[in-house]
Amino acid sequence: MKNISMTMMAAALMFGVAAGCQQKEEEERKVIQPVQIAQGNLYGSGRENIPKQDIVISASAEWASLLEVMNLYSYNRVVEETEVDFTQHIVIAIFEEVKSNGGWSIDITDVSEYADKIVVTGRSPPCLSNLKTGDLTSVTTQPFHIAKIPVTKKQLSSNIFNYTEK
Repeated sequence: MKNISMTMMAAALMFGVAAGCQQKEEEERKVIQPVQIAQGNLYGSGRENIPKQDIVISASAEWASLLEVMNLYSYNRVVEETEVDFTQHIVIAIFEEVKSNGGWSIDITDVSEYADKIVVTGRSPPCLSNLKTGDLTSVTTQPFHIAKIPVTKKQLSSNIFNYTEK
């Protein structure tokens, strides 16, 4: 009987320590709500020459250059909000690879601030069931998502394309 109560006490202590570590980890994480600038697809069949990547933009010249390339092969303006105050915000842009058919999407799903860094997480199919997974149209597309967050001096880290299927 004594062994059972000692085992239960040890298990309770271990659970308490684990819960305390998890609580501390959650306390150190602050969620940043990104402001969406644009989300959709490029339709230039890859002629924009934007590879699968995530980009952090902190200057007007970089932003203007990206917008020019994105709008080069589009009949309509791809990004409506073009004015960004880079003294207040930085832009995060993620691009999926060029797809041979339409109906794909990519999402920035989380931006978290820690003591020494900011981690941006994104997802593309097949990991989330609410994302579009293609084969809906016969047009070549390239999914993208662009958002802005407050300016920071912290290092930005990306988990955009390091996802695991769920």
